[in-house]
Amino acid sequence: MTAPEYPSATILPSTSTTTTTPNININNTTPTYTPPLLTATPSKGHIHLIIGCNALAGARCTRSLEVGALPTVIFPEALDSEEVHLGLKKRIEDGEVGFVNRGFEVTDLKTLGREEVEYFVDAVFVTAGFGGVDASMISKTCARLRIPVNVVDSTSLSTFTLLSTYSDGPLQIGITTSGMGCKLASRLRRTVASALPVGIGGACERLGGLRRRVIDEDLKKSSPFPPPPSFNSTEVVVERRPIEEEEEDDSTDQKSTFNALIQPDDLESQKSRRIRWLSQICEYWPLQKLVDLTEEDINNLFDEYSTSTSTPPTSSTQETETEKPKGTISLIGSGPGNPSLLTKASLDALLSADLILADKLVPSQILALVPRRSTLFIARKFPGNAEAAQLELLEKGLEAIQRGQKVVRLKQGDPYIYGRGAEEYQWFEKMGVKIEVLPGITSALSAPLYAAIPSTHRAVADQILICTGTGRKGVPPDPPVYVKSQTTVFLMACHRLASLVEGLVKTKGWPEEVPCAVIERASCEDQRVVRSTLKNIVAAIEEVGSRPPGLFVVGWACEVLKKVDGAWSVEEGL
Repeated sequence: MTAPEYPSATILPSTSTTTTTPNININNTTPTYTPPLLTATPSKGHIHLIIGCNALAGARCTRSLEVGALPTVIFPEALDSEEVHLGLKKRIEDGEVGFVNRGFEVTDLKTLGREEVEYFVDAVFVTAGFGGVDASMISKTCARLRIPVNVVDSTSLSTFTLLSTYSDGPLQIGITTSGMGCKLASRLRRTVASALPVGIGGACERLGGLRRRVIDEDLKKSSPFPPPPSFNSTEVVVERRPIEEEEEDDSTDQKSTFNALIQPDDLESQKSRRIRWLSQICEYWPLQKLVDLTEEDINNLFDEYSTSTSTPPTSSTQETETEKPKGTISLIGSGPGNPSLLTKASLDALLSADLILADKLVPSQILALVPRRSTLFIARKFPGNAEAAQLELLEKGLEAIQRGQKVVRLKQGDPYIYGRGAEEYQWFEKMGVKIEVLPGITSALSAPLYAAIPSTHRAVADQILICTGTGRKGVPPDPPVYVKSQTTVFLMACHRLASLVEGLVKTKGWPEEVPCAVIERASCEDQRVVRSTLKNIVAAIEEVGSRPPGLFVVGWACEVLKKVDGAWSVEEGL
């Protein structure tokens, strides 16, 4: 269902948009259309009152039955009348649909419903022609009684509309054109559905089951008392809500703290780190890989979650006379995210590898290139487990090399730009392994380009400084001093943006009016650029959420090609 819609509404194009906050300026124009609030309404056991006996009434009954509702139709025609739709007649005769054989009366709204809601009906569908039905009166009465009502061919009389939907198990996708192109909505739904891998609904179900198991595991470990026995799954969900991620819904980007660091003494945050890592799997793994997960894979993942934080990171791998490395390893950079920006050398290495060890933030478009015959292992670097996960990757790579396999260590951007590349080189060299290093296009230089930010400009910036926002073991590095002719790029800084900006302004004397931008998923289709100034950028990211991986660019070059009209602007897409 959707929220009320208005007859004067017009729709702006749904392609790449620019919004300005707090004035909500779309494409720098005054908005002429307010979008409805799309929601998913559980309807099992609800009473849907359907007024009419035509084909549309039959379709509404079918839709109600699909979602577990109990439809009741009301019309004065005899059941054997030619006016009654044959499919609807059969459902009534089979007892699937309730039937009131008379004209509509206002009291029906308050007497045909469920006992638990004092017999008010849960929703009303007016499908009959306007000859014998006062649709306007029904709409006004429903609105007064706060009963959702849908009137055929009349957005002005409807307080909700139905979406063109695609369903696969627990997965539902709905598209609406707000009554302005029903056939187009149907086509768009088919287009979206065809782009999804077969079996994605089953993947949702398996990952949902894993999520519940991980939540229960965290609750068990965080509470000194065992959970009370329960025989009702609904009670369990209601009782167990202390984990922050359990409160999130499907409608927004991640919170601005999605990739926040967790220090060893941050016990409250550690309680939910496994579920946070599971959320990152859903965000970054290729859809086909999620679909291919078997029940055995799910069980293995759960076992890894249960033991990953309790086992200290200790290296047990030592080179011996009987374990001389036989395979090869290539350390390659995946670039900023778009597969077309992979170097040919990196692509060749990726396509010929037996084992790919990938960082968790390598975009799914890159991982989708991994051949089916290759084994893909993605780093389990959820907050608080980075060191253990890094050692796990190295040891898995060494084991595969000793078996004679070709290993690719896949990193974001360029391996040597804040990517532990040199550390991994030294580790393998110590183990007697010769490692090949292939460069990648670093996002520090390519992301500003995709965001229309010239890192250098003769009239504005004559130098570039690349910094990290995260030092060893999460310790924030000392921020640089202000140089007006310099463009500064901070990698791995978005999770601590507030403290970084505070350090720049209050400690290093950067002016608050210096323009800046947060660039997320650069070069990918879902790229987002948030433009602002040092004064407002923190508030902007808190408002729009986080979409890692991202970087932070500061300097007067940020406004050479695009200026911000307002506190900040948000640009979606390439």
